[in-house]
Amino acid sequence: MTPKVGEVYDGGKRLVFHAFLADAMFMEIVFSVTQENDGGFVAECLSHDIFTQGNTWEELRSNVREAVSAYFFDLPKPAAVRLHLVRDELLAGA
Repeated sequence: MTPKVGEVYDGGKRLVFHAFLADAMFMEIVFSVTQENDGGFVAECLSHDIFTQGNTWEELRSNVREAVSAYFFDLPKPAAVRLHLVRDELLAGA
């Protein structure tokens, strides 16, 4: 059996499946965004090796669009990109 794009086969069993290229128009990728101590933002894609940063939220959004476009330069682009802002706070003595 020949695997399609994004499928991994082992002994005829499908182990891992990711979206087909034809399904890219329905694909959404998610970035985990954290704010640095200096006020800037860092974004890491959870499903692909895409990383970027920006000094402001607007700059980060622009850099994410540029990074996604570069990563998918010869592939169909995802239909949506979600930026998920993560805040880590430790409450001592709670």
